[in-house]
Amino acid sequence: MHPSLEYALVGLIAALGTLLCTPLARQIATRWGAVAKPRDRDVHAVDTPRLGGVALLAGFSVAMLVAHALPTLRSTFGNGNEIAGVLWGGLILCGVGVLDDRYELDSLTKFAGQVTGAAVMSIVGGIQLLYIYVPWGNIGTIPLDRDASVELTILLTVLTVNAVNFIDGLDGLAAGVTAIQGMAFFGYSYHLAQIGNTDIALAPTLICAGLVGACVGFLPHNFASARIFMGDSGSMLVGLMLAAGATTASSQADPQSLGIKGALPLYLPLILPLAVLALPLGDLLLAVVRRLRRGQSPFAPDKEHLHHRLMDLGHSHRRAVLLLYFWSAVLAFGAVAMSFSTGPWLVLAVVAGLLAAGLLATAIPRLRSARL
Repeated sequence: MHPSLEYALVGLIAALGTLLCTPLARQIATRWGAVAKPRDRDVHAVDTPRLGGVALLAGFSVAMLVAHALPTLRSTFGNGNEIAGVLWGGLILCGVGVLDDRYELDSLTKFAGQVTGAAVMSIVGGIQLLYIYVPWGNIGTIPLDRDASVELTILLTVLTVNAVNFIDGLDGLAAGVTAIQGMAFFGYSYHLAQIGNTDIALAPTLICAGLVGACVGFLPHNFASARIFMGDSGSMLVGLMLAAGATTASSQADPQSLGIKGALPLYLPLILPLAVLALPLGDLLLAVVRRLRRGQSPFAPDKEHLHHRLMDLGHSHRRAVLLLYFWSAVLAFGAVAMSFSTGPWLVLAVVAGLLAAGLLATAIPRLRSARL
């Protein structure tokens, strides 16, 4: 079986596993009382079960078991402990999220759980940023010692976890955006392997295949109108998986070996993760700045996230979600295309055109009201 078919099978198993486990998670959440009741800042109008993360973890875990039995992908498990690290770290974060979905833990307790899960993923799985490339002067690659590598990886993981958690405000938004970002990192990692920079069976490619499949399998239950939310058990879990894929994918190859002309390769390890994660990280940064300026806690809830602002402009629930899918896809796949294109200016022109179209689509309700 060709490796691409093995990855497709892993994604399919993750999707089917999550799809079939979600109704069970919904029943457990309803009977246990892990239900999201409508609040002023929410957009749902009825009580909705949480615990979607349980189904996502189940689907991903089953997919990893299948991958372990496949001819090519089984070598991923022998080359390192990355998959084990993701599963153990994900189990911790999902467990903390399950408690929050039921009892609504305070932000400090959740933060401690996030740091613990990220640390387990990094230490047990060996998922760490091993170097930083400085694209100015004659500094070049700066290797990181073990302590600095683990600490920086934990920091980036916690940021990603909270970024995904922050955008989980509309039906299907977090699952869809995470699937798009996972596909972008999968494409980046798989292409690197194809051109000979890395092994075809590598942890980031497998992690992203399972993550994308799990999110796609969850969407039929979660897209508007949602019958279940992923809750913190899901948003923190997929945030950790996305951080694991991004950390390992962006450090697979020397940026100067990608075959792009000019200075762009020097910046790839810096700009690729930022571009792919631009939407959730940007929303997180704006929220923190907004709340600190008001003298509030960075974790204080409000109704001014990007998805809230789109709905305030006059977009429907579904249209707001689809617009955010579009923005995420343009930024993520635009960055990946830049990393491999021999004509980066053409890619920039296409991305600029798509961004202009996105701005127009976003502004349509305001333009209509102005005409009236």
